[in-house]
Amino acid sequence: QARMQGNIGYLCHSASVTPGLEHGALALKRLFGPRLKALFAPQHGFATDAQDNMIESPHFFHPFLQLTVYSLYSETRVPTPQMLEPIDTLIIDLQDNGTRVYTYIWTMVLALEACAKAGVRVVILDRPNPLGGIRVEGPISEMAFRSFIGWRPLPMRHGMTIGEVARFASAHWGMDVPLEVVPMSGWRRAFGFSECGLPWVLPSPNFPTPDTAWVYPGTVLLEGTNISEGRGTTRPFELIGHPNLQAFPFCESFNQRLDKRGLKGCILRPAAFIPTFDKFQGQVCQGFQVHVTDPSACNPWELGQWLLHSLFRELGPAFAWRQPPFEYVDDILPIDLLNGNAQLRDWVETQGALDELRHIQYLGYPEFMDRRSEVLLYA
Repeated sequence: QARMQGNIGYLCHSASVTPGLEHGALALKRLFGPRLKALFAPQHGFATDAQDNMIESPHFFHPFLQLTVYSLYSETRVPTPQMLEPIDTLIIDLQDNGTRVYTYIWTMVLALEACAKAGVRVVILDRPNPLGGIRVEGPISEMAFRSFIGWRPLPMRHGMTIGEVARFASAHWGMDVPLEVVPMSGWRRAFGFSECGLPWVLPSPNFPTPDTAWVYPGTVLLEGTNISEGRGTTRPFELIGHPNLQAFPFCESFNQRLDKRGLKGCILRPAAFIPTFDKFQGQVCQGFQVHVTDPSACNPWELGQWLLHSLFRELGPAFAWRQPPFEYVDDILPIDLLNGNAQLRDWVETQGALDELRHIQYLGYPEFMDRRSEVLLYA
C-alpha cells in the first residue's frame, strides 16, 4: 500500500480473491478508498459468466462497489486513453492457467502496451501457474498465425507465472512501461495448484477444477474440430466425444499405444455424455474422459496432438476441422490459430510419425528458453 501513489485501476475477475476468499476489489477499496477509480475485466467478464470465445461482455456500473467496470472483451480488447486517464497505477490480478491460448495473458500484454503509451504504472499481483513452472510444451507460435490466443510468440505451455510473462513482455517484446511484479511467498516451480494451499475459484466458466489445467494444453485443441471438448458438461476439456465414435475400442487401442508414443501419466476411460449446450447439444456423444494419473509425467500438449491424429483416422469423413471465424480471425482455420502454425494440421492429415512431431515441437526452443530464463522469479 505504501508504494501505491495516486489513483488506482484494477484488472480482475472472479478468481481475483485473497486466501480468505475476499474479492480483491473489496480488499483494494478498503485499502485505497476513493483512490480506487475503475475496474477492468478480461474475457468471460468481471463475474466470469460469459461462455466461449467471441461472447463479449458490456461495460457496466457495479451497484455495490459503486465503480465502473470496463470490459476488455467488448468493442475493445485494449484499455482506451479515456479509461486510463483517471488512474496513475493499474493493478493486474488475474488467475492464468499456464497455456498460451488462455486469453488473460494477452489482455495483460495489451494493457501493458496501453499503459506504456498513457504513462500509467503497472503492478502485477502474481499468482500460481496451475501447471507448475518447470515444463514447457508445444512449438513457439508464429506471428503469421497471430490472434488473441497468440498475440506474440509463445509455446502452448509456457511454464511461467503471469508475472513472469509480464517480465518477458517487458524484456523481449518492447513493453516500455514502469512495471513491478509483486511475487508470491513460498511458491516453487514444481508446485501444481494443489501444493499451494489456496482455494480454487474457477477463472472461466469451463475451468471448474485444477484438474482441468492438467489436460487443457492438449484437449483445448479439440476446439478446432467438430468433436466435442466437453462444453456443456461438468467436466469440460476432460470429456471428449462424438456421436460416431466407438468409445471402448478407441480407448483400448489408444491406451495400448501410450507407451510407444512416450506418453506417460495419463489414461483414457470410455465415457458417454450429453452436452447441454455447444457441439451436439442434447445428443449422446461416445468418447472418453482423460485421467491424469501422474501430473509430473504427463505431457498434455503431446497427448492432444496424438488424440487429433487418432480421431482423424478413426472418424474418417465424420471428422472435420472447425471453420472460421475464431477469436476474431476470419481467414485462418481455428486449429491453426490454436497450434500457432499449419504444420501440425498437416502432420495430422498425413498421419505423420513421432519424430516429425518432436521436430515441429522444438523449433526455436534454445533461444526461447534462454530468454525465458532471464525473467524467472522463483527457484
